[in-house]
Amino acid sequence: AGLTNRASFLDADLDDWAALFAVNARAPFFLMQAAITQMRKQGQGGAIVNVLSINAHCGSPELAVYSATKGALATLTRNAANAHRFDRIRVNGINVGWTDTPAERIMQAETLGHGPGWIDAANASQPFGRLLAADEVANLAVFLLSDASGPMTGALIDQEQWVVGANR
Repeated sequence: AGLTNRASFLDADLDDWAALFAVNARAPFFLMQAAITQMRKQGQGGAIVNVLSINAHCGSPELAVYSATKGALATLTRNAANAHRFDRIRVNGINVGWTDTPAERIMQAETLGHGPGWIDAANASQPFGRLLAADEVANLAVFLLSDASGPMTGALIDQEQWVVGANR
């Protein structure tokens, strides 16, 4: 689950703040807490992957609150990784770039009013000629959850076509 409601720094209200933080930061915190508690009881380690957003680095102006929630989740991810590394519980995150999902299609076409042609324009604007696909994100998550990722913990991987910090 995740909310991507749009709210700029000056336009956001308490309801925007509360709703976005409830889903994007508070819920993952308590899910991690429950999972880590169970993993510790079992004593065999484990792995958690949080899905964040490339917007955790800053985000566009209309995503101020959303970006803040993903930044909070980034800190929680690293904190949990640090706190439970000796329990052999690996906690990592994926900062996902712009991805073609059913929810994004509704947001762009209907909520933001860009119509059905938005996907062609969005794909054309990307360095690799398309948005990320959900299965690409899933493949990275599966890797991070598997033994193949080794003892890596506290990593926040930018799964994005644009280099963070580079001028477009």
